This record gives sequence, C-alpha cells and structure tokens, in this order.
Amino acid sequence: MLENNFGTAINASASAALVARPCQMLGFYVNSTNAGTIVIHDSPSTGTNNAITGTITPAIGWREFPVSLSTGLRVVIAGTALDITVFVKL
Repeated sequence: MLENNFGTAINASASAALVARPCQMLGFYVNSTNAGTIVIHDSPSTGTNNAITGTITPAIGWREFPVSLSTGLRVVIAGTALDITVFVKL
C-alpha cells in the first residue's frame, strides 16, 4: 500500500506527454475501453523509447502502478478506444 496516495489526476484518451519533469505515478483508472491498449514511458519526448511497460490491454477499473519516473510521463494509447485518468505526484 502506498504511504501517501494523494496525486494529481490527468485524463488522456490519445497518446500524449502528460508530465514533462520527474514525477511519481501512483496508478491509473480506465474510464472506458473497447480493446484499447496503453504503453507507459519514462520520457515526455516521442523521440525516445523509454517504455517501462509492455503493451497493456486493461479492463475498466483502477490499476495501482507506483513508479518513479526520472524524466517525465508519456502514454502511448492505441487500439479502438481507451480513456484513462492517470494519478501522479508532481
């Protein structure tokens, strides 16, 4: 269990750089999906491939995913549709 699980909520439904500086990701909530996928990167830049996960095909609901990101947070969303809310400590 996380010691302090308060974070900032950031919504994403397409690939995007969500945080452009070091941060901590607490987890994410899948709001809706239709076979959508996500890959989480430790980099706000699309020019680097610092993937910290493989391709995740999540179901709707909460996913605890505590990780420190040294350069930022980018999500790559693919598939039919995926809407998530990521919770981070800035």
